[in-house]
Amino acid sequence: QVQLVESGGGLVQAGGSLRLSCAASGSTYSFSAMGWHRQAPGKQREWVATIRRGGVRNYVDSVKGRFTISIDNAGITTYLQMNSLKPEDTAVYYCAATRFGVDYWGQGTQVTVSS
Repeated sequence: QVQLVESGGGLVQAGGSLRLSCAASGSTYSFSAMGWHRQAPGKQREWVATIRRGGVRNYVDSVKGRFTISIDNAGITTYLQMNSLKPEDTAVYYCAATRFGVDYWGQGTQVTVSS
């Protein structure tokens, strides 16, 4: 049973930084892709960033130049470095991962950016 556990969320002032982590347990096989989504209050869940095997990275336009996604050498832990945070980045951030055509989700971690 694969489980994804996020950490690193919290409260930060606008302009500050946070680093989210997502660690997988239950299997040692690497994922073909790992990424982050977020859901703000009253809004639909939104894709934020993805990193694929081979290192290809993609970001939603609103975070380009501010967020950086990375992955460890084992391919089972992903990180999201978030800089220059804005109040509109406030959301629950969810980790997602894909392996052998199956998608996995974490439970989410709250990020709150105060103005």
